[in-house]
Amino acid sequence: MNLGFVGLGVMGQGIVPRLIAAGHRVTGWNRSKDKAKPLIAQGMAWADTPRAVAAGSDLVFSCLTDGAAVRAVALGEDGVIAGLAPGAVYADMSTISPDASREISAAFAAKGLTMLDTPISGSPVTLAQGSASVMVGGDKAAFDRIEPVLRAIGPKVTYIGASALAVQMKIAINLLLMVEVIAFGEAVALAEKGGVTREIAVDAILKSVAASPVLGYRGPFILEGKMPAVPLADVTLQQKDMVLALDLGRKLGSPVPLAAAANEMMNACRGLGIDANDFVVAHQVYRRLGGQS
Repeated sequence: MNLGFVGLGVMGQGIVPRLIAAGHRVTGWNRSKDKAKPLIAQGMAWADTPRAVAAGSDLVFSCLTDGAAVRAVALGEDGVIAGLAPGAVYADMSTISPDASREISAAFAAKGLTMLDTPISGSPVTLAQGSASVMVGGDKAAFDRIEPVLRAIGPKVTYIGASALAVQMKIAINLLLMVEVIAFGEAVALAEKGGVTREIAVDAILKSVAASPVLGYRGPFILEGKMPAVPLADVTLQQKDMVLALDLGRKLGSPVPLAAAANEMMNACRGLGIDANDFVVAHQVYRRLGGQS
């Protein structure tokens, strides 16, 4: 297929090569063209606007930071909506509020066009391993048409239901992920305070029934010298998802006390000036609160 990809950040850098390797022709756009250069070298074509990307594509993906960015590239004068042909599909992989996703989808529907919310659950690590998962909300017939393309991104593809339900599911999953990683930091700090070395504590957890894929690749980051220079998801980015969870809980009348606690730990990370790190750095907050250096 002729595919478009708008937003060539960390996840886009990993997704586009998988689409090319699957035999698709990919045209991309990013606010900063410099980020596109490695992908252009791998065979991706470049377009000057999201509208131009859409004009030549059967399916256009976007993967962006927040709802404002999605609105701009989807609905702007030179946005996807201005170039997308009838019968083509716009699939947004961003983690944004369900309300924003529904509003953007409705704008496409008003012009006889199709938008799906297709958030991806994973990180650059799981994407490279071929184990990322994609959830889809919106028109089922459109999902059926693009499912083979989605499976080139990750083998685990799930149709969730109506428009914006996939992004709602993604927020719920990120809530769980966030609480799990922060609880891991709390547990390690407790073990350390009692005299267990950090290396042994991490190893023991990763061998226990509490182990999980996310702890498997993220847990070792808290060991000396193992924190990545380029975080998989820094504190600010991950906190954005917790704010979405808190807002969704408020609107639905569903209690989310652990999301609130996780959000406060991100506030603490920012207050200590360690927020440029991957959010597993919350372990350091527990150490400092416990009087450990």
